[in-house]
Amino acid sequence: MRAVVQRVDGASVVVGGETVGEIVGEGLCVLVGATHDDTPEKAAVLARKLWSVRILEAEKSCSDVNAPLLVISQFTLYGDARKGRRPTWNAAAPGPVAEPLVDEVVAQLRALGATVETGRFGADMRVSLTNHGPFTIVIDV
Repeated sequence: MRAVVQRVDGASVVVGGETVGEIVGEGLCVLVGATHDDTPEKAAVLARKLWSVRILEAEKSCSDVNAPLLVISQFTLYGDARKGRRPTWNAAAPGPVAEPLVDEVVAQLRALGATVETGRFGADMRVSLTNHGPFTIVIDV
């Protein structure tokens, strides 16, 4: 699994004019992608890493300060644009495989005590955020 993690001072997801997920204040906006060989166990590892990675203000983690996370499915994280001008998506898991894995990341985060908001899988989403830093990292598990 792959996550692009941004430290934010607020973020939201809008689908069809409706806000479906929003965090206010310091937290993480996390784009999550799955590939074909990902498992629920990898989803749990990713959740633990997201909850404990020390990238918030003063080198704190979400678990240290109970900061919220906005988790958004993003199959394009496994896009490959090395050849030609049009990316391929061969490495991205199909929806029936990816959706339960992204849901598992969210469930595992909530089991750890996290406040988690989400986007809507497969929807045409508008993501807004204020990147604090800017601070962005990629986590592969």
